[in-house]
Amino acid sequence: MQFSKKVDLFGAEVFASLNARRRELEAKGRDVMDLSVGTPDFRPPQHVIDALRESASDPNNWKYALHDKDELLKAVCDYYASRFGVEGITPDMVMSCRGTQEGMSHLCSALANPGDTVLVPDPCYPIFQGSALLVGAKPWFYPLTAEHDFLPWVEGIPDDVADAAKYMIVSLPANPVGSVGTPEVYAQVIAFAKAHDIVIIHDNAYSDIIDGPTPGGSFFQYPGAREVGVEFLSLSKSFNVTGARLSFLVGRPDIIAATRKLRSQVDFGMFLPEQDAAIACLTGPREQVETQRHQYEERRRALCDGLEEAGWERPTGTGTMFVWAKIPGGRTDSVQFVLDLMEKSGVVVTPGSSFGPSGEGYVRFALVMPPEQLREACRRIAAAGI
Repeated sequence: MQFSKKVDLFGAEVFASLNARRRELEAKGRDVMDLSVGTPDFRPPQHVIDALRESASDPNNWKYALHDKDELLKAVCDYYASRFGVEGITPDMVMSCRGTQEGMSHLCSALANPGDTVLVPDPCYPIFQGSALLVGAKPWFYPLTAEHDFLPWVEGIPDDVADAAKYMIVSLPANPVGSVGTPEVYAQVIAFAKAHDIVIIHDNAYSDIIDGPTPGGSFFQYPGAREVGVEFLSLSKSFNVTGARLSFLVGRPDIIAATRKLRSQVDFGMFLPEQDAAIACLTGPREQVETQRHQYEERRRALCDGLEEAGWERPTGTGTMFVWAKIPGGRTDSVQFVLDLMEKSGVVVTPGSSFGPSGEGYVRFALVMPPEQLREACRRIAAAGI
């Protein structure tokens, strides 16, 4: 049997391969510390668990949802006002997604045709490239480099490429590199989008995981953003509900309507108890979110201190639940390095090459353990001579 050529667009899934080797080592009795996958170890807020449990106990909530509840759309609009200070978000500017990963695929299908050029950061979360390939679009990778603090540099994108592009994905704070956007960068991106008639897709998964005295913000806090783009608002990492896949696409009504129309062909809407859990996230207290933001900062500091003591170059990122570290010794074979690291130290991380060509020479650590365990991981790395 011959399968679709789309299947051949993607190589072996790196997380699955790493997990298989990890399981082999554990079966042999090795103590493995897995810092490869960004699943938070914090628990969801109790009021969110209670809301899901109560809603699921109602038999009427087990029917097809078919649409987003009015209460859910209002909760998103109110959240933008209270959390980000962004007024004027209306229900026609909001739709739910089964996680940003699924939402990105639907959105890109609504925006691009086969052969279209799209701008994708490099390195980036793999779905940014994958969603373009599934549509048949041609990704043009704009690099995130240390020279520009791992931030988008629109001046480096040729005019002919920009004129041909349908959309540009901007992800800040950025997974995997940990860079945090600045007003200057956002102003440049918005001006660039207007000049070349490009839709900006802003991935806002980590605004609640930023070092420093204040949390992050929204793309829509910047003048002109509403005219050029949309934003994914994810609750996964802020509220530790990754498995529930609670995300939203917010922004220009015409883009929302087109994406909703395509999604309706493959989905009957978000499960109603999950909608109620999302409402609880958006309308409930946020003290736990802020507390855990500072805990992530402590974890980042512990890991970066430990890597530096082990002889690694100190990472510079200040956002997301990840640390982007340059491989020591000038090595550029990130996949082989990760396998060596796992075998010698029992510490599992993700090779930078899995995030794009510019990721080679780096690895990504996930901050999914308390500070003392992260320090222990660094001690194991040092003891292994890596």
